[in-house]
Amino acid sequence: MSDSQTVQQAPEPRKIGRLNIEGLKTLIWKEVGRFLSVYTQTIVAPVITTLLFFAVFALAFGGIEQMAGDMPFLEFLAPGLIMMAMVQNAFANTSSSLMISKMQGNIVDVLMPPLSATELLLGYAVGGVLRGLCVGVTAGIAISFFVEVHIHSVVVIALYAFLGTLLLALLGIAGGIWSEKFDHISAVTNFLVTPMTFLSGTFYSIDRLPEFWRMLAHYNPFFHMIDGFRSGFIGYIDGDLMTGIITLFVVNAGLAALSLQMLRTGYKIKS
Repeated sequence: MSDSQTVQQAPEPRKIGRLNIEGLKTLIWKEVGRFLSVYTQTIVAPVITTLLFFAVFALAFGGIEQMAGDMPFLEFLAPGLIMMAMVQNAFANTSSSLMISKMQGNIVDVLMPPLSATELLLGYAVGGVLRGLCVGVTAGIAISFFVEVHIHSVVVIALYAFLGTLLLALLGIAGGIWSEKFDHISAVTNFLVTPMTFLSGTFYSIDRLPEFWRMLAHYNPFFHMIDGFRSGFIGYIDGDLMTGIITLFVVNAGLAALSLQMLRTGYKIKS
């Protein structure tokens, strides 16, 4: 071989440790970029819906003069509406992402790279949580123009915001994997997410409920996420702060285990 000839060495394969950081970052950016590219639908529209709910209760139910205990009703209502918007959009992000990938057949582009089931779960969940938090921050800023928003504990607000959006993001992953068509996702939304949200004390204090329904509400994880999140703003809680945290941790752990098992076995996503 002459001196003018060069020997081209094959590039060394990238070493992947126990956690594929580069692959996980790419999946997260894919999920974030997906909802940011249509931000008018994924962020602006939910905020407008939240403001419409706020206006309905302020005008139709005399919310301007109404009191919830010893505080103005609208100050009591605002945190619940913000959390409702956050969790619904966290669910929508993960469930729609998986469902669209399955329907279009491009989910193989996610399954073929060297990503473990844990990395797939983290990537989708983080995308859902980030969308929920983006909606929550934007909705909070928008509502602050119409009612005074108090901050009692930033730590409690952040913790419950994270646990609540994570819960619905994980539920969206499980629902997206299980569903075979968009009607199935709609069924989960209409018969599980929406009823549990509306019956969680978003629009009222559960102390106004009869004894049986008040007891039943404490078994609703949506009640704990909204009640705890609201307490971070106004300092008032219908339930118990620590009970709510433990409940959300347990439910999140159960949903994470279920979703992880679905991804590991390729349930309805691998032929």
